[in-house]
Amino acid sequence: MLRSLDIRDILIIDRLELAFQPGLNVLTGETGAGKSILLDSLGFVLGWRGRAELVRSGVDQGEVMAVFDLPDGHAARAVLEEAGLPVEDELILRRVNTKDGRKTAWVNDRRCSGEVLRALSDTLVELHGQFDDRGLLNPRGHMAMLDDFGNHSKDLDVLRRQWRAVGAVRKTLEQAEADLAAVRAEEEFLRHAVAELDTLDPQPQEEAALDAKRRLMQGAERIREDVSKALAAIGYEGAEGLVNDATRWLEGAADQAEGRLTGPLEALLRVQDALGEAQAGVEATLEALAFDPSELEHAEERLFAIRALARKHEVLPDDLGGFADTLREKLTAMDQGEGNVADLRAALAAEEKTYGEMAAKLTAKRQKAARALDKAMAAELAPLKMERAVFTTEITAADAGPDGQDAVVFTVATNPGAPSGPLNKIASGGELSRFLLALKVCLTAQISGITMIFDEIDRGVGGATADAVGRRLAALADGAQVLVVTHSPQVAARGAHHWRVEKRVAKGQTTSAVVPLDEVARVDEIARMLSADKVTDVAREAAKSLIMDK
Repeated sequence: MLRSLDIRDILIIDRLELAFQPGLNVLTGETGAGKSILLDSLGFVLGWRGRAELVRSGVDQGEVMAVFDLPDGHAARAVLEEAGLPVEDELILRRVNTKDGRKTAWVNDRRCSGEVLRALSDTLVELHGQFDDRGLLNPRGHMAMLDDFGNHSKDLDVLRRQWRAVGAVRKTLEQAEADLAAVRAEEEFLRHAVAELDTLDPQPQEEAALDAKRRLMQGAERIREDVSKALAAIGYEGAEGLVNDATRWLEGAADQAEGRLTGPLEALLRVQDALGEAQAGVEATLEALAFDPSELEHAEERLFAIRALARKHEVLPDDLGGFADTLREKLTAMDQGEGNVADLRAALAAEEKTYGEMAAKLTAKRQKAARALDKAMAAELAPLKMERAVFTTEITAADAGPDGQDAVVFTVATNPGAPSGPLNKIASGGELSRFLLALKVCLTAQISGITMIFDEIDRGVGGATADAVGRRLAALADGAQVLVVTHSPQVAARGAHHWRVEKRVAKGQTTSAVVPLDEVARVDEIARMLSADKVTDVAREAAKSLIMDK
């Protein structure tokens, strides 16, 4: 319950303290007196998004403080616990707005965010403004209203999680199918490239070895003739033969040379050894230079094939083996991807089946809630002088989504035999207000501990109909707290507590004040509402009659 509202320096309010009570609290006053400012101020401290500039002209900041009573089990306690804020029987909300637009909020003297304020406000206050029936006219909000009435929040949470699970599997499947399609698009290339690489089977460092072998064989033809000549020159027909002859001749003369030829003979022996070593090396070289011309042709063909394949795939020759492994992996992934896609399709079908079952159960619950809501609305419309009207909650099939596969629309038929249709096409302004009141009463019947505020809910009605609205508001306030901003004397007369909002001008400044009314002042205020500016004795008697009739 809202216990008090303290407003300082907000718009044309300099300082205002209001102490609200249980039951029906009524605020009246001339148009433009500042009744909407009270609601703006309350909305500000509750974190609602409203006017951008609230600070009264000439001051640095404005401030609003609201005090609520929180009985045990109140929904606001859970919000406070989740936010890590103190939980007490008294909830104090305070919010400051500086003239440069900065906003700061406190909950029980602890700083908090606007998001926390808004979460708390959902459990503390429900506002039904004079244009709130526009929400009733929008079919997009009808299903949410029905779900609130049927208390389907847990079912919706579970269904939304399942919808997200379906979406996650579907997204994974779509990506897997796209990947598989991309691989399949190049399947022919992959298989041809792998076969080509497997046939050639290039080895690491093979390109460098083939290039060296090729260059050696190409150079062999040019140097073989010279090497052969050199072998002949140092062989038996050349230097070896001459050295042998010289050695033989010197050995024949050595006995008569008295030792003078010993050194030369030893040198010639060394020359013979060196010639033999040189001859062996040259012969080995000639043997290495010997090749089959077809071998050069084969080496060149393989070398050119390796280099051409490397250019084709834009890799280094030594990387062809690894590149072939990569292509094989893609083909393997394609084969595995087909199985993966099949598994994902089965998983998606299972998730969609589970979703369908959950959605069907929610549809059944909505249909049951719709029948209960229609029955409750019929009971609420009768006291509001609309006993002949028929309110129907229509549920039709719709595309699947996070909130199920239903479309919900509220339709009405205001007279027997008349066709039903959307509210905005069938109901008049006064009828819309009463439909709204009846619907809000039905939707809040199971909610306890919340303050309901009605801003000119009685617009467009008068006489007996306004009296019926006032009686329903008074009944709604029995055991609860209802705040009503009204221009209807019939509604004002039903209030248990009455305040008048008035404008005052002092020293060239206009301010708004709220005055609590005693019984005498209340009679005068309701008489003013009945007879406009001039309050007559007849009007006072009529006001007293309205008050006593409650």
